[in-house]
Amino acid sequence: MPSTARGPRAALAELLAGNRRFVSGQPVHGHDVTAAAAVASGDQQPYAVVLGCIDSRVPLEAIFDQTFGSICVIRTGGHVLDRAVRGSIEYVVEQLGVRLVMVLGHERCGAVGSTVEALRTGRCPGGDLAYVVDRIAPAVTDVGVDDPDAHPLAIRRHVRRTVDALRRDDRLAGPVDAGELAVEGALYDLATGEVALLPQEQTRNRPPG
Repeated sequence: MPSTARGPRAALAELLAGNRRFVSGQPVHGHDVTAAAAVASGDQQPYAVVLGCIDSRVPLEAIFDQTFGSICVIRTGGHVLDRAVRGSIEYVVEQLGVRLVMVLGHERCGAVGSTVEALRTGRCPGGDLAYVVDRIAPAVTDVGVDDPDAHPLAIRRHVRRTVDALRRDDRLAGPVDAGELAVEGALYDLATGEVALLPQEQTRNRPPG
């Protein structure tokens, strides 16, 4: 189905259905060259864009059981936003008709862990890694750097902050307000493979367990 014919809710339902297939061990899409060739002959019509972390344990097309041409993927350390990421998302929404943006964090995120450590010790890493830490730092500050659960809490808070920033983006806010585009936050469980949506209203709740 072309992306322009699939609304935000249907796009989210399809993405989560793919994750259920992945978790159950019954994926329907194989990543083989014949599938790649089949979509190469026409225009791409993705229905979602997923912004995730670079962690090698979280291959986005696989965990959502998506084949070639179905989703656009952007990965940065700790799913940090910069101008290139924002511009890429704006492009797929405006030019390709994508109706869903998902921000996917994951448990035990190393980028968030490094940020917690940097704020606790006062030793910020050098180079451009400092930029990544700087962009994640407000989430750690929000939950409290000295909280013993700062790492898991900040992972969730950073996802929500990223979602909020995209919903307020100058070029995305209009479609979001009109109900034409959804921006959702979710968390990937490394142990189970499951993706769970994060409710915005639970920003400061502790994770279970």
